[in-house]
Amino acid sequence: MDLTEYARFDGLGLAELVRKKEISPQALSELMVQGVEKINPGINAVIEVYRDRIREVNKRFIPGRPFSGVPFLLKDASATEAGQRQETGSRLKQGYVAETDAFLTTRFREAGAVLLGRTTCPEMALAATTESILTGATRNPWDLERMAGGSSGGAAAAVAAGILPVAHGSDGGGSIRIPAACCGLVGLKPSRGRVTSGPDADEGIFGLALQFVLSRTVRDTAAMLDAVTQPAPGDPYVIRQPRRPFMQELRGPTGKLRIAYTAKSWTGNPVDAEIAQSVRTIAGMCAEMGHHVEEAMPVIELEPYYHALSVMWGSYLVATCNLYAELMGRAVDARYLEPVTLEIYHSATDYTATDVLTAKAELNRTSRRVGQFFQNCDLLLTPTIAQPPAPLGTIHQNQQISRADWYVGTSHYNCFTNLFNATGLPAISLPLCQSSAGLPIGLQFVAGFGEEALLIRMASAFEQAIPWIDRRPPVHVSNP
Repeated sequence: MDLTEYARFDGLGLAELVRKKEISPQALSELMVQGVEKINPGINAVIEVYRDRIREVNKRFIPGRPFSGVPFLLKDASATEAGQRQETGSRLKQGYVAETDAFLTTRFREAGAVLLGRTTCPEMALAATTESILTGATRNPWDLERMAGGSSGGAAAAVAAGILPVAHGSDGGGSIRIPAACCGLVGLKPSRGRVTSGPDADEGIFGLALQFVLSRTVRDTAAMLDAVTQPAPGDPYVIRQPRRPFMQELRGPTGKLRIAYTAKSWTGNPVDAEIAQSVRTIAGMCAEMGHHVEEAMPVIELEPYYHALSVMWGSYLVATCNLYAELMGRAVDARYLEPVTLEIYHSATDYTATDVLTAKAELNRTSRRVGQFFQNCDLLLTPTIAQPPAPLGTIHQNQQISRADWYVGTSHYNCFTNLFNATGLPAISLPLCQSSAGLPIGLQFVAGFGEEALLIRMASAFEQAIPWIDRRPPVHVSNP
């Protein structure tokens, strides 16, 4: 098998080849490394490859699992692997070695995935682009002068370029869905509580952040959701478990759904004309499928909502930076943090416990209001991002710019996503359209709490109606 043939398969397809003994897990790992060597110098998505593991892969892989023998990369944030570095894109944390496996890391391994390295993220996983002083800029395989999205941009760029079929990501304000939209992938943010953050954390960023994967196919997404969603010991609460495996939702009937759609942002951010038209086109297809479709969107009180998010993210950043400064024996200053990160840190140091509780109460009010919106519809269709992927150097954290101005630039990319981190609702970005410039256009479906099964059914229906698996960016392992 060469790289061109390797890149034709999704994760389940590669695992099937291993099951049939048509290829060995070691050979798949070697192909992934070939892909890294060929493509990574141009896109800068993979920080580290664990080459010392490759010779042992055939002995250590777990047969009979959904992703047996499939190469896999962890994002340089969130899920840890004992004995391996995790630096979260920051000089403050440079050289940090994790002491424990996250439960999620164990779940990936038990699903048969072969953990072979780390992908890039922006400093402290804050930005909607993946650019940092520590690891440099990650480039979009569709256009090397544009961002791959963030904060799971390394995972997205690697999967889009064919280096591997599926990779770990995390999402605290859109960090799976934004890169998925930028790079033409499937990106699901599950419901709050669906994927464990243990054992070292209960809920990421006060419940705003979830972890999962980016993939090229809906079936890989469904199979991985089945593999990682069981509750773990000590979880703060257990979400309602699915009635049947998510894999059984593929090609399942959706029934006649009530679908709301909006091509306008509830935040007032302008939406690119081609992206807005894509929403209207897909809404029309939903109507042709027999669903009841109407234009509607949630209404929220923006000022208190955004202040609450600022308190939550800022408090988390202060606690995280202080922790790693102590562990690494470093100071929280300009030697170790980028300018925007440092300004956010300083602006949040005076937040009190009362501020955090007040912010949580405000987000609860927002959640109740959005929950009421979903009493009148089954799905909400929106853009994933409001503008095409920004040119590199536009919204990164290493610039002398006010925190407020940085937030404005970033808001063009998270204005449709962060509400569903705040409310805990599941949301999926699908690569349903393309721009006149040939860039992917990702559109987001959002469902009620715990309704990932409905998202999988709808995503599967569109994957059949508008197949995207054969769309490949100019920078790809199969290209010269």
